[in-house]
Amino acid sequence: MAMKGVVGQLAERIRTGECLFTAWIGLADPTVAELLAGAGFDAAMLDMQHGAFDVDTAMRGIASVGLVGKPTIVRIPVGDFATASRVLDAGAAGIIAPMINSVADAKALVSFTKFPPIGDRSWGPRRVLMLTGLDHAAYLAQANALHLAIAMIETREAIAALDDILAVPGIDGVFVGPSDLSIAMSKGASVDPNDKEVDAAFDHVCARAKAHGKFAAGFCFTGKRANELKRRGYSLCSVSTDQLLLRAAAQAELSEARRA
Repeated sequence: MAMKGVVGQLAERIRTGECLFTAWIGLADPTVAELLAGAGFDAAMLDMQHGAFDVDTAMRGIASVGLVGKPTIVRIPVGDFATASRVLDAGAAGIIAPMINSVADAKALVSFTKFPPIGDRSWGPRRVLMLTGLDHAAYLAQANALHLAIAMIETREAIAALDDILAVPGIDGVFVGPSDLSIAMSKGASVDPNDKEVDAAFDHVCARAKAHGKFAAGFCFTGKRANELKRRGYSLCSVSTDQLLLRAAAQAELSEARRA
């Protein structure tokens, strides 16, 4: 059965083999999410972990991104799986959960993002029905495939448990967080997302994800890095952040304005 509406775009396109590029948004203004989604990104990612989004602004951001015909991904705070259910009800297409370090963590994520028999998600669709165009029965039948549960891999423990995490039914993909991974790998000595050990981990994660029939995703500070990961087999890449893009554009234009 074909998936409908903006929500289904994310899972459908990844499963057909595309690599999608998402905006990464921490400024809790739905207009920012809408603007970037409308600028050509394939999706918008709203950051509730380190960004300024709370449940209310995330829900409004999902609606704003839907207005320009794009799906929304939400990164929830560490361990806040109940919030995952709430933003899915509001129409999020995917959940990125940070610090998934074990099978127990992965099962907890699935429990709140998938309906039975895979998980234990509670029924309460709100805006998601309007964003999918599905009625209650059709949504229930498709929801587990429609929404993506994505586990962040960003610690030594997660790397060690990677195959076990990927084997958990309901985990659709894994997302490499290079900054935290570099801190973990250096035992707190440095933060270097371009570290050689971290770069090797990107290849390892992608290979193991494909071996389990699942997809790999990753945080990228630049479009060049996102293109590299696309060529290395990644299916979902962020491209910079809203604040980095705003700062870079401002500095570039001011440089031109002040040029002798």
